[in-house]
Amino acid sequence: MAWTWRFEKADGTEVPPAVEPEEFTTQGDAESWVGEAWKELLAGGAEQVTLFEDGAKIYGPMSLRAEES
Repeated sequence: MAWTWRFEKADGTEVPPAVEPEEFTTQGDAESWVGEAWKELLAGGAEQVTLFEDGAKIYGPMSLRAEES
């Protein structure tokens, strides 16, 4: 199994990631990576991400922006 991320602008347009991810072998590894890289991804133009397992959408899009209080 391969877990991958799709990186998008707010309108859903795919953008290249500022930090190149690998293909992850577990969902936890993929989620940990995006948790560590989200600030760089956001600064590089990605505003949201979608997680896939072997090409099947698991969830998303998920915003990389912090929640407004």
